[in-house]
Amino acid sequence: MSKLKYLSAFLLAATVYVSFTNVGIWTYLPLLFSFGLIPLVELLFKPDAKNLSEEEKKKAATDSYFNLVLYAVVILQVAFVIYFLMVIQENLSTSDLIGRIISMGILCGIFGINVGHELGHRSNRFEQFLGEILLLSSLETHFLPYHNSGHHHNVATPKDPATARKGEIVFLFWFRSQIGSYLQAWKIENDRLHKKGKSFLSFSNKMLIYTLK
Repeated sequence: MSKLKYLSAFLLAATVYVSFTNVGIWTYLPLLFSFGLIPLVELLFKPDAKNLSEEEKKKAATDSYFNLVLYAVVILQVAFVIYFLMVIQENLSTSDLIGRIISMGILCGIFGINVGHELGHRSNRFEQFLGEILLLSSLETHFLPYHNSGHHHNVATPKDPATARKGEIVFLFWFRSQIGSYLQAWKIENDRLHKKGKSFLSFSNKMLIYTLK
């Protein structure tokens, strides 16, 4: 059961499918599921504070099951982006259109950014590429250069735009984080290329490639 619980993430994908194949209140099912049912379940059940033992960590690190779950997320995310572009062409009411857009946005946030973040930390270039695909679906490709080379160096300091300040309004933080992270991602890439003696205008510039994509 401990391994199967990670498949619960795909319940969100199921609600998005319902949203894309129905109209009315059903188009908002992912929103109700993510911001209604899940918080309610968290209130009703005690959190599991137990961490994996060192032995369990070693086994999990070499268990391909967990990688397959992540790869399945990539396939589903790409499929849903394509499907989304198809279903919004239907003759929908404004409310239904908004519902489907919100549903796709939630999936991009949970699948695209969260799993893209995880894969972006991998040392394997193929898995990093999969992470880039996920982040591209959320228009967050600048996340990897900044997060890996900026955020982890400056976290919890005033230099890190992705660290909220004490008492900062969450919406203001979001704008500051997004803009600051994007600009610093460009700086990080420019500095990296400069050290290698490469031009800013080159295919080695990840931010340039991400922007063109």
